[in-house]
Amino acid sequence: MNLLWLQSGGCGGCTMSLLCTDAQDFVGLLADAGVDLLWHPSLSEQSGQEVIDLLTAIESGVRPLDILCVEGSLLTGPHGSGRFHLLGGTGRAMIEWVRALAARARHVVAVGTCAAYGGVTAGGFNPTDAVGLQFDERQRGGLLGADFRAAGGLPVINVAGCPTHPGWVLDTLLALGLGSLAEGDLDEFGRPRFYADQLVHHGCSRNEFYEFKASAEKASDLGCLMEHMGCKGTQAHADCNLRPWNGQGSCTRGGYACISCTEPGFEEPGHPFAETPKVGGIPIGLPTDMPKAWFVALAALSKSATPKRVRANATEDHTVVTPASRKTGLK
Repeated sequence: MNLLWLQSGGCGGCTMSLLCTDAQDFVGLLADAGVDLLWHPSLSEQSGQEVIDLLTAIESGVRPLDILCVEGSLLTGPHGSGRFHLLGGTGRAMIEWVRALAARARHVVAVGTCAAYGGVTAGGFNPTDAVGLQFDERQRGGLLGADFRAAGGLPVINVAGCPTHPGWVLDTLLALGLGSLAEGDLDEFGRPRFYADQLVHHGCSRNEFYEFKASAEKASDLGCLMEHMGCKGTQAHADCNLRPWNGQGSCTRGGYACISCTEPGFEEPGHPFAETPKVGGIPIGLPTDMPKAWFVALAALSKSATPKRVRANATEDHTVVTPASRKTGLK
């Protein structure tokens, strides 16, 4: 299978993330699954006319294209012309190239939240009219339209994240190479369910503090980041804490709240990322599928049962009270 990677309106962070994959030779890993990287703007030697010739051959149907990966949002402005972003040396808007190549591709993959839903590039008043490949935030449509299907029958596969996890990208490409990714394997926003059916909350190293509602009060504290620090890990669809980045890291493990970067529209939460908006002292963003009354009742009960060790450690930057050593009664 031939893979072409294009970069549009973004920072290139998803490529930087991919380079931090645990696989020592991810190009070789793809090759083992039958996926040949035709060209990547940051990783390939070809440039200039060589690349234009390759893209032209794909557009004309002379060169087959199995997987088109697009990183970065699609800049449709001004007035739908796409002239804010021309592909160097061609005089054509990037959105024209993407439309043409997507029509030839067997599968189309949006790498990162910008390519999936517009992302940070579409934030604020969106001066470049940036959109995702098949979504404009939560609305279906985007550049390719709500009804788009690649030649292989699938809609755009949205490997969302800002940046996206290298494992999510590789697993998606490997699944396509092995022919094991079907439409039922994608959620309502086109994300592969192998990671999107999880929550960032799952596996979080701060879960004991969450259970007892022992909350951090400042950035360096060990406690749960949900109540005061803006964490949306109980709402964000991703397995960041089940498969840590680089084998050991995640936002919450590093002391920063989850900002729900895999979700459409995360870039404009309506409040500072590191603050939790509340009504009557109750956080607005409650855990997914949990009624507010239940949360309030359980939170009150949990706080009343909080061990002194957990309460003391929650507002410290290191463990000040260690677990007691007692006979457990287990044989």
